[in-house]
This record gives sequence, C-alpha cells and structure tokens, in this order.
Amino acid sequence: MKLYHHPLSGHAHRARLFVSLLGLDAELVEVDLLAGEHKQPAFLALNPLGQVPVLVDDDGTVVSDSNAILVYLARKHDRTDWLPEDPASLAAVQRWLSVAAGELAFGPAAARLVTVFGSRHNPQEVITRAHGLLANLERHLEHRDWLVGAAPTIADVSLYSYLSSAPEGNVDLAAYPNVRALLARIEHLTGFVPFVRTAAGLRAAA
Repeated sequence: MKLYHHPLSGHAHRARLFVSLLGLDAELVEVDLLAGEHKQPAFLALNPLGQVPVLVDDDGTVVSDSNAILVYLARKHDRTDWLPEDPASLAAVQRWLSVAAGELAFGPAAARLVTVFGSRHNPQEVITRAHGLLANLERHLEHRDWLVGAAPTIADVSLYSYLSSAPEGNVDLAAYPNVRALLARIEHLTGFVPFVRTAAGLRAAA
C-alpha cells in the first residue's frame, strides 16, 4: 500500500494518522507540491484534481480525498469501532466528516494556509470562522470524551490535524479546554503520529 502525501498537508496527515492507528504498513511517497509534482501527468492519473493524499492499495484500488480514505480503510478492515454500522452513529460520524470538509477546511485550515503557504484568504474572516467552530466543539464536548459515542472514531481523526495546528494560523486554543483535552486523548492513542509543526502564527513567538 502506498500513501502519496506532503508532510505539511493536514489532509495528508489525516490519512497517515489513521493508517498508523490501524497498525497498517504503508509506503509514504512524498509529493513535491512546491515543484508542482501534483500537477504532472503521473500524479494526475491517480487524482485528476491534483490533490494529496492519494492511497493506492495493494490490489490497485486508488482512493483520493482524505475522508474517503478514512472510510475506505475502516470498511476494508472491518473496523466498526472506528466507523460504526448502526444508523444513528454512522450518521453522527458522517456529520463530523462534513464539518471537516466544511467549517474546518474554511476556518482553521484556511487560517493556516495564510501563514504557512501564503494563501490570499482574508485572515480575520477565516480566524473568526475558526473560533465559531471551536465554540461549537467546546459545547459538544462538555460532557463527552469523543465526538461520537464512548470511543474514538474516524470523526475524531478527521478533525485532529487542523485543530492541533490551529495556532499556526493565529487561532488561539486557550479558551477551549474541552477541545484541547480531545486533542490530548488522540495523541495518547496507540499508533499516534504527530503532525509536523511549523514556526508560523502563534507558534512563531512560542
């Protein structure tokens, strides 16, 4: 199994983290985004959108999109602990995957794009959006350890990378103890691999 990734991509880390949490072996293939390797024909043959991550399984199955990779691996390896089968829990997990692709991507992830990659997003707009998401998460986690049910699921994995790196986008997590506790619980899971830190945003002064 191969995982095409870039170490500074939170989407790629999301997939890499879950591969490791499942205890699977994967060859990590770094895609040189700065050199435009993701826009070359060889990579576009794997993902026409030119985005990392991409998973190529041993049987030749190609899966692009980080959340799709989470679902694929959980289903293939029959890990109903990570992706429940009962309708209510499955719907709850899907809701958070949608948040990861929506509010998270256009909030904390976008704020980090500004400081780490020089994106032209409006900094104040995306930081404000990030705090809106964090406030909702803080309330949701008031009386629970995990986003869905009593154990970690791919919902938690889908949010981890960009929440943990939010300070790099000048999004302060100090006011969100429940969110920080969730991140710490994920970091103590067997198989956890950290997301590469950069000295950007609030971490530049740390």
